[in-house]
Amino acid sequence: MQKGTSTAVGLLLGFTLDRVFGDPGRWHPVAGFGSAAAALETVTYADRRAAGLVHEALAVGVVVGIGAAARRGGITATAVATWTVLGGRSLARTGRAVADRLADGDLDGARALLPALCGRDPDVLDADGLARAACESIAENTSDAAVAPVVWGAVAGVPGLLGYRAINTLDAMVGYRNQRYRRFGWAAARTDDLVNLLPARLTGLLTAALAPVVGGHPAAAVRAWRRDAAGHPSPNAGVVEASMAGALGVQLGGRTQYPHGVELRPILGDGPAPTVDDLRRAVRLSEAVQLAAALLAAVIAAAKR
Repeated sequence: MQKGTSTAVGLLLGFTLDRVFGDPGRWHPVAGFGSAAAALETVTYADRRAAGLVHEALAVGVVVGIGAAARRGGITATAVATWTVLGGRSLARTGRAVADRLADGDLDGARALLPALCGRDPDVLDADGLARAACESIAENTSDAAVAPVVWGAVAGVPGLLGYRAINTLDAMVGYRNQRYRRFGWAAARTDDLVNLLPARLTGLLTAALAPVVGGHPAAAVRAWRRDAAGHPSPNAGVVEASMAGALGVQLGGRTQYPHGVELRPILGDGPAPTVDDLRRAVRLSEAVQLAAALLAAVIAAAKR
């Protein structure tokens, strides 16, 4: 079997494993990487960009090296790596669970689930705020947890899969603009921005194309993307959140409270604030985008020689 075909089959098998089983339970490799990166930080940390660059290079370099050795395992290695780095089923399941809690009027239950989706302060959010936060997080994580991994898997096989997840995890750990990480986390944040440039735009395109799945209009998704995405502080989150807002016909963005403070985000899309029904639609659209991205990644991988 040709290398490209082997990668394509492995990507599809790994995607299927994620859809069937979700994230691995105990001993999740990504959690193990996070623990190792935290231990490394005790050695590499200094309030300088150069120190953060060293931290990023060491942590990601080791993972990419492991991936280069593991790719000799062919289809099995690609399938296991894909399953390990994907989080699509868990994302959809959590989104639905938040919607169920909101539909039942269980705000405390919805607040307890929100940290699994994003880093906002759930205690200050009412039902509308929780629905909006969940919709925005579903949009962003569709790219980060589902589309980007298979894109990099198609491009670079197992090293691409594992390397991407290492980069994204480090950004979640140290890529903040607070006092401790403003300089040290700079390399992690910028690297994550770079590797997500293409996946985020592919996610935006697929979100627009598949908008009719949830009763939306592709033109509205593209219009919101072109008009509103550039105002977002993230070059990638703005694309996926604006296209999701346009596809759903809702308005996202605005005052956003994090543990480190309040940010005034740009308004994305037109229409009312998202409701519980819109959150359910966002989950369905996310799942459609995830499937389309996996199939497209397999086609791209198979075309490689």
